[in-house]
Amino acid sequence: MRSSEGPSRSPAGFFAGFLAATAFFTRLPVDPRAAGVWRLADSAWAFPLVGAGIGGVAAFALLSAQLIGLASWPAALLSVLAGIALTGALHEDGLADTADGFCGGRDRDEKLAILRDSRHGTWGVLAIVLSVLLRCAALAGIGDVIHAGLALIAAHAASRAALPAAMIALRPARPDGLGAMAGKPHAGGAVAAGLIGSAIALAALGPVRGVIALCLAGVIVFAMAELSRRQIGGYTGDVLGALQQVGEIVILLAASAR
Repeated sequence: MRSSEGPSRSPAGFFAGFLAATAFFTRLPVDPRAAGVWRLADSAWAFPLVGAGIGGVAAFALLSAQLIGLASWPAALLSVLAGIALTGALHEDGLADTADGFCGGRDRDEKLAILRDSRHGTWGVLAIVLSVLLRCAALAGIGDVIHAGLALIAAHAASRAALPAAMIALRPARPDGLGAMAGKPHAGGAVAAGLIGSAIALAALGPVRGVIALCLAGVIVFAMAELSRRQIGGYTGDVLGALQQVGEIVILLAASAR
């Protein structure tokens, strides 16, 4: 529910939305109660901004690691781990659960049961390892630390910008999960998230590479969202985490292409 005190409350409302997104996506000591009456879906416009901040922290870790003389691969690994630490492995956990559920479940009910299980199986572990390796390989392949840092900001921002659109296009797969509790974003919030995420990606990667990266990520995320619809009839919080991971990986790989 939104505040009913009129337009004069809009600045506080925007700040509350940003706080809500920050409290959800990161482990920063932000009191979720500071977001007041906001649902997570009401802060959809802020998803790419919080993502850009996470990417900035990862980029700083990459720069620091290279400044002390680490080679590209160790520096890339520390950068990826910095992002994981800041988010509490939120999206990696979703990716692992989604891999376990989609690859291990025989029908919709079994897939949803596996998605709810906090334990990770073989498919989940492989998905996390592959995610970390691909991101590290992309960052090491970019080489130049400035370009790699900008790619991190673009990937973290744009991958989270796609989530509100997925939340609108799909329905929650179950009525009591995190996906349902988050609510459905307004169309305006989803459009704002897309525009902000795209602008950040284009500014960080350049117009040509940025458009290519966004198009590739959009196609892959759409395909995975459609897979989720066919597998479980919609999305869960874990599926949204997996969508973010796939988007981030694709954008980093596109940024590393020669």
